[in-house]
Amino acid sequence: MGKRRFNKTQLAAQVSLLLSASMLLPAQAAENNEDIEVINVKGIRGSMIRAMDVKRDSFGVVDAISSEDIGKFPDTNLAESLQRITGISINRSDGEGAQVTIRGMGPSRNLVLLNGRQMPTPTRSFDFSDLASESVSAVEVYKTSKASIPTGGMGGTINIITPRPLANPGLNASFGVKAVNDQSTKKGDNWTPEISGIYSNTFADDTFGVAIIGSYQKRHSGNSNASVDSGWHTFISGQDMDENGNPLPGALPDIEPEGATLNKPTEGLIYGVPQNLVYQLNEAYRTRVNGQIVLEYKPSGDLTARLDFTHSSKKIDRELTDMSAWFSRDFSYSTLIWSDPDSNGVVYPMQYQDTDAYAQAKVGEVNGTGINSGRSYSGTKNTNNSIGLNLKYQVNDNLNIEFDYHDSEAKHEPNSAYGSWGTLALISQQRIRQTTDFTQEFPVMDFDYPDGIEGFEPEDMLAAGSNFGNNYEVSDVKQTQLKGKYYFDEGIVESIDFGLNQTKVANHSKYASATRNSWGGVGDPADFDDSWFSKENLASQFDKIPGHSDPDLTPHYIDWDFETLANFIAQNFSTDNTTEWPCGPRFCGGDNFTTDRITEEEMTSAYVQTNLLFDIGDMPANLVAGFRYEETDTFAQAKVPAYSGVRWASENEIALIPQEDDTGMAVSTYTEESGDYSNFLPSFDFAVEPMDDVKLRASYSKAISRPSYGDMQGGKTLGTQMTAVEGGGSRGNPALLPLQSDNYDLAVEWYYDEASYAAFGFFRKDVKNYIGTETVIENAFGLRNPGAGPRAQAARDTGLTSNLLIRQYIAENYTQGVSIDENGSITIVPIESGDLADPLADFRISVPTNSEQTATLYGYEMAVQHVFSDTGFGITANATIAKGDVDFNNAVLTPQFAIEGFGDSANLIGFYENDKMSLRIAYNWRDTFLTSTNANGRNNPRYTDAYGQIDVNFSYDLSEHLQVFVEGINITDEYTREHGRHERMLLNLRQMAPRYNIGARYTF
Repeated sequence: MGKRRFNKTQLAAQVSLLLSASMLLPAQAAENNEDIEVINVKGIRGSMIRAMDVKRDSFGVVDAISSEDIGKFPDTNLAESLQRITGISINRSDGEGAQVTIRGMGPSRNLVLLNGRQMPTPTRSFDFSDLASESVSAVEVYKTSKASIPTGGMGGTINIITPRPLANPGLNASFGVKAVNDQSTKKGDNWTPEISGIYSNTFADDTFGVAIIGSYQKRHSGNSNASVDSGWHTFISGQDMDENGNPLPGALPDIEPEGATLNKPTEGLIYGVPQNLVYQLNEAYRTRVNGQIVLEYKPSGDLTARLDFTHSSKKIDRELTDMSAWFSRDFSYSTLIWSDPDSNGVVYPMQYQDTDAYAQAKVGEVNGTGINSGRSYSGTKNTNNSIGLNLKYQVNDNLNIEFDYHDSEAKHEPNSAYGSWGTLALISQQRIRQTTDFTQEFPVMDFDYPDGIEGFEPEDMLAAGSNFGNNYEVSDVKQTQLKGKYYFDEGIVESIDFGLNQTKVANHSKYASATRNSWGGVGDPADFDDSWFSKENLASQFDKIPGHSDPDLTPHYIDWDFETLANFIAQNFSTDNTTEWPCGPRFCGGDNFTTDRITEEEMTSAYVQTNLLFDIGDMPANLVAGFRYEETDTFAQAKVPAYSGVRWASENEIALIPQEDDTGMAVSTYTEESGDYSNFLPSFDFAVEPMDDVKLRASYSKAISRPSYGDMQGGKTLGTQMTAVEGGGSRGNPALLPLQSDNYDLAVEWYYDEASYAAFGFFRKDVKNYIGTETVIENAFGLRNPGAGPRAQAARDTGLTSNLLIRQYIAENYTQGVSIDENGSITIVPIESGDLADPLADFRISVPTNSEQTATLYGYEMAVQHVFSDTGFGITANATIAKGDVDFNNAVLTPQFAIEGFGDSANLIGFYENDKMSLRIAYNWRDTFLTSTNANGRNNPRYTDAYGQIDVNFSYDLSEHLQVFVEGINITDEYTREHGRHERMLLNLRQMAPRYNIGARYTF
């Protein structure tokens, strides 16, 4: 019985750790009423000890991070702390950690809990930047599934723990101030404030407790991007012609003379041609508010009640300035210099000289084609509110019962006069040629102009197209959990856990937009005052990226004030068309919600879990075995836009015309669909101690990851524009099954000192029901395509390939379906019958489906944590090597199944601390990984290049209560890069900058 009593105490310690890892020792001493000396180790070492204790005492493979002191988490951002854990990588937004990947499973494949509760989110990808790290006492990561843990985290389950007053009796408080210097912003404030505070106290002989937590943060940030944001068009040489021997749209013809293309791809090679290049400058202005109130009452030793309310809000205003060129892919007058093939037989144009309008400019038919100057502005607000009730009752010495209920809501809504977002474009029609060099890290684009035109100048700017919109999203979670634990007095069965859970998730999203498709330009350059514009140096915006100083780079971009131009264009170019101008002579997103979607998901589950303690010879061992049964019902309702026709009013885009009622309002269609599934999910965790301080673990479980809400949504949504070849669109599938995996884990852990250990693990996941994207070609609403009809084909038969010239040919030779306004602008609409009838339009529709393929993912995890005796020095190092039998094959153009986010990662952290100061330097690295299998909807991959970042934290105690600190994030000024099938097929290149925090913290 002595050994059993020891084990039960261990289990109680584990529960206490789960409740509040940062307050473990004081809580235990108080509960046991023992007159013992408690040494509460704080700082980096204390945090490491508490996290290590969670790992050692937990069943299954669990990692944790604990606060270093009240109000002091190791990093300023929860995701950036989590990336220090073996097997966890993060995605960044605005230079800050936002979402996590666990063992190669992306953010949507992991479940995030707040104090054991599922939190609402419009997507299944939780954004950790919504929560201030100062309000968190610990974070735990469950890498193996258990019957007692809610489902949905196939990669892992993350539980965020906030302070509770009764866990640490008495007065405990902390107040912190911080000045944030984000060097990435070019237009925002150089310094912004952050304030946080925690107050916790107990009363009435520690039977009643109150905790109040709050934080306020303002942060300005920015980044500079160079991107092929419309993607690469890929073909196989020799298979890029139709049945008549003509090149497929956008494919390479047999160019004459041969000098027009150098090192042309030979038969069988895959080649890609970029659609555009954009230089983009971003600014973000964020205000975040967090708050939590916790009331706890323990009227007797048997009953504890907790009522809590959690609030978070985040307002983000974003502005964007860009300079871009749309490539015609008309190769009649173009020059391409092709690379040699890589190991997959993929080549790319090292230099692409696009001269679509060059011949016409020489004969004076047009001045040239466009250089685009765009500005965007968005204002959004995210709000999360959660209220919960928890009751714990000790029925007797053997039985505990716990009831927990919470109602939580997350909202995403517009927060500006323009709506959620607004994009306004201007264009200069003076380009006759662009030359782009992709051979170096930074893509260099240069322009040629007609005689007498000096360059890209403000006096040549025309008003072009615009897109404004409103997006509302609401996610509501109502969750009821009833849990119990029964302890046995003797026998190898130590206890049995059991429970019931019902979770209802309701998501509602609606979308309205107002688009003007005049991307080719309207009006006259004289419409604008030249003083509204300024020329800014382009190279200086990318000064940390190799190649930015190339002398061939176009020297400047044009900047202008969004509000000034938006007001002027609205006053002078608005019409009575309420679809394009829902707010009259003012830009806005409007309230014509042509897309309105609802998804509902109800999960009902029950679980039983047995905890066995026994000896194998002289070796203590335990086995946790259980199962969870769950039934899920889904429902989706969708309202999507309907269209009545198309209008070919600009060179490269054919606009879809919304269907309208008698009042001029756009018409929508509705769909309703449903689905259901059930899962039986067993789990086994075994651990044995062959010698003191050494643990061997083996685990098996089945886990699921539910389809994303976006994949579940019903309704077919079309893009508002199509090309002369086809249009695009997507629809959801509420009947999708969840991903399911069989998980295997083996681990050996050696805890050889108070804060030191070494661990090695192997994991494997056999995944099925993976959700991929199937592309189907179909018509919608009976729409027809004038760019593929007899009139356009007659123009092509004369040798014309440019859409500009094809449209001109149609205007000169046909009257039916053709109109020309007073400015000479041509509009072509389809002909529905007769010899000139245009064919039904093809739309490439992306549909999520459960793949029949399976995937086996496996990998190795290694971790060492070592404190060098009493020197104050310590080190943490870990690495994850991830493997899988399903990689993306760059030599295949058809849709394929591959694992996104899977790749190696590593961390190296060194620290020193004494009674007064602490210093930590952390390096985090993530290898190249697959981000998407369908970039830009063309079955092309998107890879994120390997990335490493160094962060530094330093603090000094001026007194027992007052501490000052300095923090540096990305101090070596790294940048990120994404590419396609070939390493040099750039998709995105992003320059960021270091961020520094200086502050003070006072602890009572």
